[in-house]
Amino acid sequence: MSSNTDFLLALEGVGVSFDGFKAVNELNLYIDKGELRAIIGPNGAGKTTVLDLICGRTKVSEGSIKFKNQEITGRKEQEIVRLGIGRKFQTPTIYEDLTVFENLELSLPRGRNVVGALFWKRTEEVIERVRQIAAMIFLEERLDRSAETLSHGQKQWLEIGMLLIQDPELLMLDEPVAGMSVSERAKTADLLKEIIKNRSVIVIEHDMKFVESIAHRVTVLHQGKVLAEGDMHSVQSNPKVKEVYLGH
Repeated sequence: MSSNTDFLLALEGVGVSFDGFKAVNELNLYIDKGELRAIIGPNGAGKTTVLDLICGRTKVSEGSIKFKNQEITGRKEQEIVRLGIGRKFQTPTIYEDLTVFENLELSLPRGRNVVGALFWKRTEEVIERVRQIAAMIFLEERLDRSAETLSHGQKQWLEIGMLLIQDPELLMLDEPVAGMSVSERAKTADLLKEIIKNRSVIVIEHDMKFVESIAHRVTVLHQGKVLAEGDMHSVQSNPKVKEVYLGH
């Protein structure tokens, strides 16, 4: 067992079963500060379940998950968010009838509780922060537009922005470029490279070209376990990985 002190996130011996089926099995995963990690693997490999376990949506049956050396298994989802872990799901969850500005403003952490919301003031500081994030996610020209008018890719960016404005130290994205155009994918790669300047990102993705363009390290999951780990090249040339992908 490692002492974990240097890792932002450490999963050790993590497992979860659904109706006797081990969706995740004795998983060890270590994420560094400032790292962009891609998790790939065939359907049913347990990729999304791993994110569910980290963010507390699914309870761990066995093992330990530590974030900044703090055990987070058994904590509630909201607590885990407050500790600094942000999660984006496959389908964007944005407020379609609000503007881009309002979506971002609503996501600012201090508007969270009822009292905070009642005394909410749109200060210069708030406006500045919203503009800053909007610029990062390529939406500064669309702040006053209703979110429903955005393209699919822009909605994905908006949702990433809604997480970024909360300033998490770890951002988890589930298939962020699915359904995006080629140019949107390229911009998303640029966005992720910008994001990891002061935080870590875990991306689950099927698009191998995209993974190759962004990931520091790639973890291949198969049947709930780590099959291989390393840079994209070593993973792609791994015979076990080839077998799993070609076998499906």
